[in-house]
Amino acid sequence: MSRAILLLTVVLALAACGGRGGNFSAPRNLENACLMERERPQYFSAMRATERRWGIPLPVQMAIIHAESRFIGDARTPVRYTLGVIPMGRQSSALGYSQALDGTWDEYVRETGNRRASRTSIADATDFIGWYNNKSRERNGIALTDARNLYLAYHEGHTGFARGSYNAKPWLIGVADRVASRSAMYDQQLRGCGRR
Repeated sequence: MSRAILLLTVVLALAACGGRGGNFSAPRNLENACLMERERPQYFSAMRATERRWGIPLPVQMAIIHAESRFIGDARTPVRYTLGVIPMGRQSSALGYSQALDGTWDEYVRETGNRRASRTSIADATDFIGWYNNKSRERNGIALTDARNLYLAYHEGHTGFARGSYNAKPWLIGVADRVASRSAMYDQQLRGCGRR
């Protein structure tokens, strides 16, 4: 009997440590891909699987995730307030590593048949990024190595990208340029530590 109680206590203690069901915090050093891989090898396994399935390079995936969520697994957009104090809900339905919106996520689930997919799962989030960017290649002719334009299409949607809606958003062009630079940085780092 005491063995069963001890086992139950251990299980409950481990469940309590999990808090929200997983570690959604960002890796300690987002500026060094090699250190990130040592800390979170499961992230890199997921991104390599996405690279094999959809053709989108791992450093491009990393740069998009960094721009969208800073690798925080349960990231959400801020709450909007009226009169500075009355909460009016979140700015959008974006959630998780990929910051996928409800409607786009639902489309991904339908098309891939991945009904158990979760936006707070790194494997599902990277697969979503691969799926979406593959559509950007098909619909807008963007190369899967073109982190800048893939990010613009990711942010603006395929139709918005085709219309050039980002041209009216200098801040977004700045973010897309940083995504391209970060992708190149991650690629160089991973090559340096023998992981590409």
